[in-house]
Amino acid sequence: MNRHDLRQCVIHALEQYFHDLDGERPAAIYDMVLRSIERPMLEVVMAKAGANQTLAAEMLGINRNTLRKKLAECQLI
Repeated sequence: MNRHDLRQCVIHALEQYFHDLDGERPAAIYDMVLRSIERPMLEVVMAKAGANQTLAAEMLGINRNTLRKKLAECQLI
């Protein structure tokens, strides 16, 4: 899967979300999307990094302290 495929998955999921609203007014979409993808992304990256937070932070392009905060928020540590 490349970036284009991931982009298409997000587009498809959002289109389906709007379709399923069936006229209801959407709210807090940005937070909903981030909450939906952040935990599984962290789980996969941590697994690929062998639970090495320094390596995982490098793979994600974020600071290790930021990673630790996100892992705690997602109750992964």
